Amino acid sequence: MDIKDYMAALGRGARAAASDVAASSTEQRNAALLAARRRLDQAREALTHANEQDLARGRSNGLDAALLDRLALTPARIDTMLEGLRQVADLPDPVASISDMRTMPSGIQVGRMRVPLGVIGIIYESRPNVTVEAASLCLKSGNATILRGGSEAIESNAAIAACLRDALTEVGLPAAAIQVLDTPDRAAVGELITMPEYVDVIVPRGGKGLIERISADARVPVIKHLDGVCHVYIDSGADPSMATDIAINAKTQRYGTCNTMETLLVAQSEAATLLPSLASAYAEHGVELRGCEQTLEIVPGLQQATEEDWHAEYLAPILAIKVVADIDAAMAHIATYSSQHTDTIVTRDHSRAMRFLREVDSSSVMVNASTRFADGFEYGLGAEIGISTDKLHARGPVGLEGLTSQKYVVLGDGQIRT
Repeated sequence: MDIKDYMAALGRGARAAASDVAASSTEQRNAALLAARRRLDQAREALTHANEQDLARGRSNGLDAALLDRLALTPARIDTMLEGLRQVADLPDPVASISDMRTMPSGIQVGRMRVPLGVIGIIYESRPNVTVEAASLCLKSGNATILRGGSEAIESNAAIAACLRDALTEVGLPAAAIQVLDTPDRAAVGELITMPEYVDVIVPRGGKGLIERISADARVPVIKHLDGVCHVYIDSGADPSMATDIAINAKTQRYGTCNTMETLLVAQSEAATLLPSLASAYAEHGVELRGCEQTLEIVPGLQQATEEDWHAEYLAPILAIKVVADIDAAMAHIATYSSQHTDTIVTRDHSRAMRFLREVDSSSVMVNASTRFADGFEYGLGAEIGISTDKLHARGPVGLEGLTSQKYVVLGDGQIRT
């Protein structure tokens, strides 16, 4: 197989299909999602068999237990995929909605209409359920998509893709609207990210290394987040109970997510009171603490934090702690080390809360809430395709609106410019 020819054929098909999907009705796209739900439900045995092949190959290739778990399509995960399709079908359709319509002195009416991006390339690793999540969001938002899953899930993704293609055909939409690469050749990714004539945007979902490589080599715009170095800052005078609850939840509710706190900042005025009890609570959860010199003076026996710790996205039960003089020192630390994902202040002071919201430059900035709320579902988006730390186009959780753009529309009644 010539990869260039293969990818060009996929690109041509996606570009042609994108026009049909963009012109389709909400009802037709929803019908496709529900047809996919039904076909996947009917194909449980085939999905399980394909997944067992991937798991067996993964074991023989030495995949660790965590990766094998991510790869597994259990009955519960299939149920979750089906429920996700139903939920996406129930979401409001952003396509062709018009907002900000206003009448100008000339008499023309000017507004903005939401339109699909076109063809979205999505590159992801391990989890075959992402194939359904990504495809459903792209379809609902009126886009065609080319999906490249990890080579370790190639059989599972092929079985899912067959159901999605059949569902599209069933409702009269082109099967090429959702295409899943059926080759493990890494050269296919290099082609996908350098085909601006066919692909309008790339969304990478995976580890930092994958996203950095794609961002460096792509000739197509990329919606990305590199990592989640998230902070909680406990302000002077913060409610101790609230501060403790948020600091514990932000770190321990789940360890391996991008919105998990990795660095805790504590105002000097509160450190001596809060840090001993926080250290005990973290010890109960098995969290390893790495502290600055002042932290170690208050809680002896901890490992001393290094410069690398302030940059670290641990994705593990490890937490860096720093005592800071005040909100200015906290925001200076965040400006230096944050990945611009999610940062929180715990405070009773309204003016300092508003300063934090204005001055911290992250995709989600919070007051008196756990960083774990930085999530498309929790924000009321229904679903997300990822969390973007970029500043252009989409920032924060990327839901259906993030997979569309806007164009100006003008309604006139014969006006001419004089």
